[in-house]
Amino acid sequence: MPTILHLEEIKTLLSDLDMVEAMEKGFIQYSNGNTVVPPVGELISKNPPGDTHIKYGYIKEDDFYVIKIASGFYENPKLGLSSSQGLLLVFSQKTGQLESILLDEGYLTNVRTAAAGALAAKYFAPKNTKAIGVIGTGIQAKMQIEFLLKILDVATLWIWGRNPENAINLKDQFSQDLKIHIAKSTAELAQNCQCIVTTTPSTIPLLQKEDILPGTHITAVGSDTSEKQELEGAILGMADIVIADSIPQSESRGEVYQAIQQGFIKKENIIELGCAIQNAKYQRQNDNQISVVDLTGVAVQDIMIAKAVYLAKTLKTK
Repeated sequence: MPTILHLEEIKTLLSDLDMVEAMEKGFIQYSNGNTVVPPVGELISKNPPGDTHIKYGYIKEDDFYVIKIASGFYENPKLGLSSSQGLLLVFSQKTGQLESILLDEGYLTNVRTAAAGALAAKYFAPKNTKAIGVIGTGIQAKMQIEFLLKILDVATLWIWGRNPENAINLKDQFSQDLKIHIAKSTAELAQNCQCIVTTTPSTIPLLQKEDILPGTHITAVGSDTSEKQELEGAILGMADIVIADSIPQSESRGEVYQAIQQGFIKKENIIELGCAIQNAKYQRQNDNQISVVDLTGVAVQDIMIAKAVYLAKTLKTK
């Protein structure tokens, strides 16, 4: 019988795991060609608005393969439900036997995305970062802040959201030791932050080229379909460093896709994250460079986090 893990147990098991390190190892495996990751399966819903992604794959010569179904239905909070839902299935790579069902309700997708955001900041945020800016007020915004505060030594946080009440609610979830500002506009946020994370499902750019100061790092995590876009393409066009978590995926989704379609950048100017973190010449060289990391979400992240949780459970029961 497969091991069935529910959300609360998954959270307990995660508390002892370093997911930023796991994401780093996973991206390296991916960019080094040591994974099998087919194209993303995708279902787009218009009424109500939402999207469901099916991501799956395996690391070569490993013990497992993983299939994940995760969705975002953005009107769920009005119903008292989380916008994120989903589960992961862990199979033996040698026999195909189902080893574990992780009923995570979309939580692990949010964790691995936030961990990837922290990884991006680890390598690309300027050393003089004094303030973090987060665009969006949902679950992912909260997790990005939590993970970034483990990586960056900052005391100031800026938040912008379409709904001011949601921005205040997000602010109230963090320590009073932080100096937290609610931005009146994304431009105001950008003018006060050296590290910005965008976490919305917007299909209209929220940040414009003229908003961005020299030396800014941006991690874009919201644009994971062909329709979504949080950054004006010209931002990537002027950036000194443009990183994609997956170059193949950036051909059909994300900020890189939008900027290429609009003629601001070329595919050959993009570096894959797993390559960049292995080679210092692709990383930030000074605090005046503008960098953008486009995270569309890669199945290797789901493989790494599902495997880590399942193995933690296995060790605990021995």
